[in-house]
Amino acid sequence: MTRDYSQFFPKSSPPKANAPSLSPLTALGWQSFFAQQTDVDELTQTPPVRVAEVHRNALHVRGDGVDDVIPPVDDATVGDWLMLDRDHPKSSRVLDRKSLIKRRAPGTDRREQLIAANVDTAFVVTSCNQDFKVARLERYVALAFEAQITPVIILTKTDLAPDHQHYVDAARAISDHITIVALDATGDAPRSQLAAWCKPGATVAFLGSSGVGKSTLTNALLGAETLATQSIREDDAKGRHTTTRRQLFAIPNGCLVLDTPGMRELQLTDAASGIRDVFSDMDDLSGQCRFKDCKHETEPGCAVLEAVESGHIDPSRLARWRKLMAEDAFNSASLSERRAKDKAFGKMVREITKQKSKRR
Repeated sequence: MTRDYSQFFPKSSPPKANAPSLSPLTALGWQSFFAQQTDVDELTQTPPVRVAEVHRNALHVRGDGVDDVIPPVDDATVGDWLMLDRDHPKSSRVLDRKSLIKRRAPGTDRREQLIAANVDTAFVVTSCNQDFKVARLERYVALAFEAQITPVIILTKTDLAPDHQHYVDAARAISDHITIVALDATGDAPRSQLAAWCKPGATVAFLGSSGVGKSTLTNALLGAETLATQSIREDDAKGRHTTTRRQLFAIPNGCLVLDTPGMRELQLTDAASGIRDVFSDMDDLSGQCRFKDCKHETEPGCAVLEAVESGHIDPSRLARWRKLMAEDAFNSASLSERRAKDKAFGKMVREITKQKSKRR
């Protein structure tokens, strides 16, 4: 099914005179999508709160008149909305999400790591230097597309790269359905150039590797040096970790900003649709192949290989597409197997507990 990408582009509208101030919940990103999942009685007994920060053994939540630290809630991540059970906070209900950014956790444990929930716009940040890698940007954009989040690629450090147009062109070639913004993160540009997405009540997230300017951009939107920043290493343009946890910040105009630690490893899982969206040209061509199960390797009548031979498709793009699709399929299968084993183990534990209770 063809997706409607119109939502991924900013809509400019003149500010309304004497616009009413946001309610406390709306200022935290509360929308009708979440309100429809509850009722007056539940709202009275368990007020809605948003996870603003995830600590190792606690969640920092905020709501209307609520600013508390509670024990971890299963499967809750930063950006989630909870119906806060004050008597039993660990049992607080997690509302269905509008969007979820996730990846396969680093290492060999075959677990899924939740990055953030209920994000409206993902600012994929990279810098105009050695950090710029098309393959990495494609991963982040696929992640956003899969979650139905608006992806915007931000190219920083333009002040250090006067001839940065080739970076813009390379980023723009990734997909026709994304916006590219090139700016100097240390100036006033972030507030003006990102205003179309940073609207009152909206939630935006900065994603990217360390040292590309995510915290600098967050500070620019906040209008204060709230977050620590560090310069990149000059020898290889790699950044140092400054942000150590994911945290929501409210900027003066009423937008919520999520700053995230740099991710050295971004393994996709359950992201086949997002990958197809990034490589929509390849996906369209594959439908023209002679064989429905064409692997686009040596098969006769392969429309993808013909496009490569004619110069319409870059061979490196084909290689990256194959790699991402294979990686996603492997990770999705591995995590599915892990979930099945965890479910079976949980069932066994419950059965044993039930039998022990009967003996007593």
